[in-house]
Amino acid sequence: MYGKGQGMRLTTARIQVLFVTLLGAFCSHAPAAERPNFMFIIADDCTYRDIGCYGGQAHTPNIDKLAREGMRFESCFQAAPMCSPTRHNIYTGQYPVKTGAYPNHTHVNPGVKGIVHYLRPLGYRVALNGKRHIGPVEAFPFEYGGKSNPNMAFADKFIGDCVESDTPFCIFQCSNEPHSPWNKGDPSRYAPAALKLPPYFVDTEETRENMSRYLAEITYYDGQVGESLALLDKHKVADNTLVIVVSEQGSSFPFGKWTCYDTGLQSAFIARWPGKIPAGTVNRALIEYVDVTPTFVDAAGGTPDPVLDGKSLLPVLTQGKQEHKDYVFGEMTTRGINNGSDYFGIRSIRSREYKYVWNFTPEIRFQNACTTSSIFKSWQARAATDARAAELVRRYQHRPGEELYRITDDPFEMTDLARDPQLAGIKEDLREHLLAWMEATGDKGQQTELEARQHQGGKRAAGRAASKRKGTR
Repeated sequence: MYGKGQGMRLTTARIQVLFVTLLGAFCSHAPAAERPNFMFIIADDCTYRDIGCYGGQAHTPNIDKLAREGMRFESCFQAAPMCSPTRHNIYTGQYPVKTGAYPNHTHVNPGVKGIVHYLRPLGYRVALNGKRHIGPVEAFPFEYGGKSNPNMAFADKFIGDCVESDTPFCIFQCSNEPHSPWNKGDPSRYAPAALKLPPYFVDTEETRENMSRYLAEITYYDGQVGESLALLDKHKVADNTLVIVVSEQGSSFPFGKWTCYDTGLQSAFIARWPGKIPAGTVNRALIEYVDVTPTFVDAAGGTPDPVLDGKSLLPVLTQGKQEHKDYVFGEMTTRGINNGSDYFGIRSIRSREYKYVWNFTPEIRFQNACTTSSIFKSWQARAATDARAAELVRRYQHRPGEELYRITDDPFEMTDLARDPQLAGIKEDLREHLLAWMEATGDKGQQTELEARQHQGGKRAAGRAASKRKGTR
């Protein structure tokens, strides 16, 4: 505070706006009209295959329309099937263990930069509107709006101010839907008895009732997408804005969130950029969330920092290239999550055809918030008299050391081929590539798992955890 009067106070947001204005005055950039804006809209715990344009049962007219106007990706993945590491992954352009942000409720290591540090010097204003779950603030100095969901009034003013000042913008519209509890939207559209359940679900009344409410909340999220896109039309910037809509990790039903199966790691990814991205196209390239930051920097006219792990998607988006990466990677840490196993580390690698999963401690029972849910308890009750239910419950909580799936034939990962001698060479090749990735990101496997709590709850909590470990050695 600089004085007693309110006129002498500068809020963080005003300081950020002033900084960007001064930067624009002293730096030579092309006019905003010649640089694209960016709008990134993200759901929370939404299984990609439940969205309408991905063949799902959810009514998603706004997302489906966007897919018709742009490009729908069939093979987008994130590096961790939990909220906090996923969001750090997007905003830093680096893999979770490398930045330290790999358990849930996490923060990045000192000195790690976020997307604001890359776009602001290029003349951009950068905002995060809605769910945050990131830290520390010095790594992510966004202009913040909303909290658990996007504040449309904030977005309206932010975009309007940028248009008025001829400033390019990047805004992340971050929803908290359809994260449980599923209490938004209209479930009457989804009659529980009429729903089609995936093959990895046990068909119980509890499962169907929850599925109905979950699908309703996906429709609610679709409404937020529609409101966000309407703001671009209102301010007449839709034609110069690269829009990306994603679904985040899978839902909190069993075999989704908290797992390295495709249901947990694969994401919807739809991009629209009029005149740049061909409308109504589908792309099969393997891409990752870690590619978002370098893509935005590249599209803004900058050069992506070599420290970034992602690759710009511009050739895929604007030239229709169907190849981007040979492999995508995943990691899951249960230490420090709600009701999680004290330690149960999982790493995975996926090619276009195969998925290899490495469970560090198969002797430990796998558990998380899902295993205490009414849904899973209904599965356990059914398992007492139903062999199929018993097998699904066992598979969820008791994992072998290695798993291998032929995704092209088995998209739901129901048949483990890890012990097939004819596939031993493929399994070993995938494992070698996974180990190389882990080494490159500083992932020490089980040691990294045991150190997870150092990276949770802010700097003070991390320091306490480190002191406690030192005292017990």
